[in-house]
Amino acid sequence: MPAAIAYSTAQKEIPPGMIDLAIGQPSPRLLPYGAMAQAAAHSGARPERMLLAYGAEQGDRRFRTALADFLGPIYGLPVDPAHLLVTNGASQAIDMVCTLFSKAGETIFVEEPTYFLARKIFADHRLNPVALPMDADGLIVEALEEQLRRVRPAFLYTIPTYHNPTSVCLSAARREKLAELSRRHHLLVVADEVYHPLSYTRPPPSPMAAACLSANIISLGSFSKILAPGLRLGWLQAAPALIERIVDCGLLDSGGGLNPFSSGVVLSALELGLVEKNLALLRQTYGRRLQAMCAALRERLPPSARFSEPAGGFFVWLELAEAVDTLALHAKALSQNVEFMPGVRFSSRQGLGNCMRLSFAFCDTPDLLKGIERLASVVGRP
Repeated sequence: MPAAIAYSTAQKEIPPGMIDLAIGQPSPRLLPYGAMAQAAAHSGARPERMLLAYGAEQGDRRFRTALADFLGPIYGLPVDPAHLLVTNGASQAIDMVCTLFSKAGETIFVEEPTYFLARKIFADHRLNPVALPMDADGLIVEALEEQLRRVRPAFLYTIPTYHNPTSVCLSAARREKLAELSRRHHLLVVADEVYHPLSYTRPPPSPMAAACLSANIISLGSFSKILAPGLRLGWLQAAPALIERIVDCGLLDSGGGLNPFSSGVVLSALELGLVEKNLALLRQTYGRRLQAMCAALRERLPPSARFSEPAGGFFVWLELAEAVDTLALHAKALSQNVEFMPGVRFSSRQGLGNCMRLSFAFCDTPDLLKGIERLASVVGRP
């Protein structure tokens, strides 16, 4: 997106000249308008799909079958369509999990840091988050195990693959341990795996969805990250007992399946190979942007600025010197027409004050480089 043009994402108005490194969504030119028009025409030509009727509570069977076939190669394991339920995106799925599997005042476990808008959903449900530490291999499961000896939470919310905001991946060994803890403690694990398909250099470990039949796991996915957020279309994967609990809820009993129209259009996109094609384009484009951003950060920021180049996802997590307050730095950055997300927004402890999240998903490479140059003028140069 040219920096001189104002742009609205509907959720956020970006002023003219502003380079927004905070926003975690695809850039306008990556939204597949042509592909979706083709899919809509293909789908509309087949009225037997009943796109405009109330849908089945679990979601259209043909769509779930096509989705399972799409996910299998990405996950490296077969996916049973009977274990999938269609949602209005991952955010709605998180809200539905809170509604059905927790009560106001209950404790939940989250990572420190965690997705800042999930924190808002948890606050809406008046849940009490207990933050668990992370390192370069993701959630420290020993800390989780220690907390489970003292507290029985309603659930654990985790982002195991290309974590938001840190982009780290939970190691394969820790995934196995987490599944084992879920079984032993009857712990519901809500695994937000929306970034799992977005790998650029090496594939991630198998998703937590792989253990959904052997452990108490609900895995969340979304087309917002791999196709278009305006579709408001996602899915969750879980064991039959959990699927049945969700299907039986009042929301689905009253309104039927979630988003049958979009799922019908995306079914055509899957059948025509358009989703695979779009995912390949995103991987190529984001991979190049990530490399460019990290090279610019290494060149322009002082040695005290630390980060690890991720293998996928949307974000680079930048840690500055302990004395730096990125919330105060944010105002200075805005005066230089560049924006980032301060680390404190991802903290359940009001910590991470010296950290920031940078997104390479929204801006094209020239604007990313210009944005890092502006950021460096605020942070300081080597």
